[in-house]
Order: sequence, then structure tokens, then C-alpha cells
Amino acid sequence: MKKTYSQEFKEQIVQEHFAGSTITELAKEYSLSRNTLYSWIQQHGISIKRTKPINMREYNDLRQKCEQLEKMVEILQEAPCTVTAPLSERYAVIQNLSDKYSVNLLCKAMKVAKGSYYNHILRNKNEDTLAAQKRAEITPIIGEIFEKSNQVYGASKIHAILQDRGYKIGPNTVADIMHDNGWFSSRGGAKKLYLKSQERKQIASTYKMKATRPNEIWVGDVTIFCLSKVYYYICVIMDIYSRKVVGYRISTSNSTQLTKATFKMAYERRAPTELHFHSDQGRNYISRTYVDYLKSLGIKQTFSRPSKPYDNSIIEAFFKSLKTEKLYRIEFRSERELKEGVKEYIEHYNSARPHEFLNYKTPDAFERNFHSKQAALHEQELNT
Repeated sequence: MKKTYSQEFKEQIVQEHFAGSTITELAKEYSLSRNTLYSWIQQHGISIKRTKPINMREYNDLRQKCEQLEKMVEILQEAPCTVTAPLSERYAVIQNLSDKYSVNLLCKAMKVAKGSYYNHILRNKNEDTLAAQKRAEITPIIGEIFEKSNQVYGASKIHAILQDRGYKIGPNTVADIMHDNGWFSSRGGAKKLYLKSQERKQIASTYKMKATRPNEIWVGDVTIFCLSKVYYYICVIMDIYSRKVVGYRISTSNSTQLTKATFKMAYERRAPTELHFHSDQGRNYISRTYVDYLKSLGIKQTFSRPSKPYDNSIIEAFFKSLKTEKLYRIEFRSERELKEGVKEYIEHYNSARPHEFLNYKTPDAFERNFHSKQAALHEQELNT
């Protein structure tokens, strides 16, 4: 006689199966055929295919995905805009947070193609473009050729020499670089180029600022230096009264975090009052984060005219000195050596390098002289 089983018993067996017991174990324990067990499982509308145990590789993959999603949520919470905002705003978010999160993760969170973002960065600030990077690399070579010719060769001859050496550069670019650096041939045409240069300097002079004391006017900018195919951004802040570098930082990302951290360093060291800060119109200086930060400190902020590097010529001149006197003269083997080299140069620049503008005093000596005079005046007032 065929044995019958209650519905409750059947459900219990099915539950044990999905709790971990195999078909073979259940068949042996309850003296049931495998076909009967398969039939009961199918009658309950549940597939007999069991989920495979998760191995460590799958577990780690899931854990990484969860961590990535958590970070993406953090990014979206920190971002001042949503993923439906204009691309320019999302680009700004990625750039501002690139020191904290990877670009790959930021692009995923903000729904931006990574290639599009990098193209945007390369097109953004003139100093960051590929053309500008090549320009920075070839400028000292042009200067070397010009000086070796006893300042006789013009742009056309130097262009020919560069081509012969295998450099791919246009004649107009060579001419622009020579004009920007004041390298004019002593042969015919030099007068015209010289007058053109003087005209540009005269226009720029209307934007020159004068300071009567330390910590009255600071200027800031970022320059780029390539080492082993990695681009390093050197952010510097200078006091225009003494030409002293009051703060600097180096990063592989040209972000608002870099410029803000540099300013914070200088501000905490110098504790200025009634300060005026001037820079170009780079994204990292006009970002809402940076502008609001300076406002919170009560600092007046001004900017150079678009595409007018002469408006910030003081710090541009410093970068030129830094590169020609240090960076282009040494073969750095690591990021550590580069940072040490920049530190050594700035310390030398502030404390040991005479400056023509300061009547051949060093920036440190010029500031000491100012404070000594102020102390003497104060003492004189007390005695009267």
C-alpha cells in the first residue's frame, strides 16, 4: 500500500532542503526517493537549483562594490550640484574633489565620461594645456640657443635650428616665446619688436599694484613642471612688498584644494590684516569655495584680465627664475627630490638671493629693515 504524507510534512522537508540539507541526505534520513523529494520541491513552486556558496573572490568583489557605492553617495552629498546639472558644474565638482577621491570614481558618481573630463582639463587653463606644457619645456632651449648666438639669431633662425634638432614647433610659437621673454635679435627689426614689447608693458603697468608694508598685497599663481611623465603643480603666494614667498604647495592635481591649502598655510603663518589678494582667473581661484573662503577672512580679491599674464607679472617672473635657476638645471630622480629642490630654492630666494627691485637686498632683509624702522618710529613716538 502506497504511503501518504501530510502537507505539513512535505513543507517541512522542503524547508530543510533550502536550509542546507541535500536531496541525498533527506532521502536517506526519511527513507524517501529522490524523485519524490524533487516532486515535492517542484509542487511548492520552488526551483531545485540551489544558490552556490559565495567564494572569497565574489565576497571581496561585492565588498568593493559596496565601498564604491558608499563613496559615490559621499561624493553626491558633498557636491553642490546634481548629476543633471550642466557639464561645466560637474567638471568643477570633479576637479575640486580630485584630491580626496579618484577621478574614476568621481566621474562615475557625477555621470561624466572620464575622457571628456580629461579633455576639459587639458583645454581649461592655458598653463594646463598640452601646448603650454610643450611651451614650458622648449622655452629654456630657445633661450639657450639665443644666448649662444650672442643674441643675434631671430625667431626664424632659431626655428630652423629647432627643426634640425627634431623639435616640432611652429615659427610663430618660437616668435611668441621670444617676445614674451624679451629675447630680441640685435639685427634688423629688433627696434620694432622692442617697441611692441614696451607697449605691452605699458598697458600692463596700469594693473601694477604698489604696497607700502608687508602683508598688504599678496599675489598667487600655479605653474606646472613635468617629471617622469607626471605633471606637478606648484602653487605659490608672494608678498609684493618684499617679493617674499610666503606660502607654497606642490600637488599632482591643479584643484581648488591646492590653492586654498596654500593660502591657508600663508595666512596662518603671517596672520595678515586688511589684506588684498590678486591672481589670474583660473578656475581654482574663481571657484565659489575659494571666493567664499577669502570673504570669510575679510580679504579683498582681484583678478588679472583674461589672457593677460603681464597683469600678474611679479609671480610670473618668480616662476621664470625658479625654473631657469633650479628646475631646468637639475635632473630630479623622484618626487621627493623635486619637492626638496623647490623648498631649497624658495629658502634661498627668501634669505640669500639679492633682488634688484629691493635695492639688492633679500626679501627677508627687506622685511627686517621695515620692521626695524617701524620699531624705531614707535619708540620715538613714546619718547615725545
